[in-house]
Amino acid sequence: MPFILNKYYPARNIFFFLGEGLIIFLAVNSVYFIFKGPQLYCEAASLYGIRALMVTLIFQLSLYFFDLYDLGGQVSGAEVVARVMQAFGVGCVVLAFVYYFFPAIMISSRVFWTGYGAICASILFWRFIYNKALDRKMFVQPVVILGAGKLASRIANEIEAKRDSGYKIVSFIGQERYPSCPVPENIPLVAEVGQLPLMCRANKVEKVVVALDDARGKTPVQELLQCKMQGVTIENGVSFYEGLTGKILVEKVNPSWLIYSSGFRVSRWSTFAKRFLDIVVSFIGLVFSLPVTLLSALIIKLESSGPIFYMQERVGEQGKVFKVVKFRSMRSDAEKDGPVWAMKNDTRVTRYGNLMRKVRIDEIPQMWNVLKGEMSFVGPRPERPVFVEQLTRTIPYYALRHTVKPGITGWAQICYPYGASEEDALRKLEYDLYYIKNLSLQMDLWIIFQTIKTVLFQKGAR
Repeated sequence: MPFILNKYYPARNIFFFLGEGLIIFLAVNSVYFIFKGPQLYCEAASLYGIRALMVTLIFQLSLYFFDLYDLGGQVSGAEVVARVMQAFGVGCVVLAFVYYFFPAIMISSRVFWTGYGAICASILFWRFIYNKALDRKMFVQPVVILGAGKLASRIANEIEAKRDSGYKIVSFIGQERYPSCPVPENIPLVAEVGQLPLMCRANKVEKVVVALDDARGKTPVQELLQCKMQGVTIENGVSFYEGLTGKILVEKVNPSWLIYSSGFRVSRWSTFAKRFLDIVVSFIGLVFSLPVTLLSALIIKLESSGPIFYMQERVGEQGKVFKVVKFRSMRSDAEKDGPVWAMKNDTRVTRYGNLMRKVRIDEIPQMWNVLKGEMSFVGPRPERPVFVEQLTRTIPYYALRHTVKPGITGWAQICYPYGASEEDALRKLEYDLYYIKNLSLQMDLWIIFQTIKTVLFQKGAR
């Protein structure tokens, strides 16, 4: 998917993922080659290749669902080994089911378990080497950040927090460090902007990020032009932050950036494809979830008095108000004192309601809203009119969320924990605007795929 490769994941992460897949594939084929010999292996190479490919796909999916491709944080070697073993254990169970239905691609026990040992040893060694490269910041792109204020601080902290960001900050260019906007102390601060071209040459800098909080009359045009002529890429700080984090820094965006930046446009084909995907996914989802729907309706009715379904006004596309349908997960008198934000460990939630929220069962009826065209399967989370009115007054660009249909799941839902405050609404808007700016069928499919992991591991539910 072009979106996945170019928009969100750095090239080094793609290299790591593909390299690991190649290792698994070659490990299985190598065992076949050793056990069968050159002649027999060549005669059935295509069959052995298909068998190895199936093992590769399932094992890599298992590694993904166990968060083993999230390389941004520090994880101990013992924990990596434990999680790899857990992931491969699940992978073996899945392979057993696949072999039951497709016996032609089954691998003999001797080849499989020898290959399994080779895979484990190779993967752990590969990850050890790659983690050493990350820790030592090898093969990273050196950058200079022009500025030392709030925007520069946000960018620097994102780079420093992620081992796999792919960037190394050579220096900040600015007058002083601001106490309210701390930037990493281990990175030098150069006050003289005239040093910028020389610094870029001396440190082989590939990119200058212009992160001035107030660029009016302060942008060093001549110095930036010299860097540009040296082959250095010059990038706006807000745009750089967008590519680095998968969100738009709302507090630092001005109207001209929104107007002139790429994106924020959807073709007729994309609109048709998105609607087609909505109908297909929602119809299939309603059909396959029917047993859960009937069981849930019975339990809700038995557990507490009140209706089975909970209907509530929400703000949709172009500000149009509609009634969203969900399974009732709270007591029927939950809002007798007026509307309030959802809370952690909310005492208004029933016992089965708590379970429904954890595994997203309460969201199933919303697929009717999708079929009716009031919602999309993927989009910003629809909010209540009373909260929308409040947030539109206090958060810049909040109304832009309503330029697309709201969704059951979305970029903000999978990237940010469930929010229940104005601050959370602002942080989620950063992801929502990124989604609207980069909206595509590929991105919707990726979000749906990510949502599966979110539901299975109960992330963000409240």
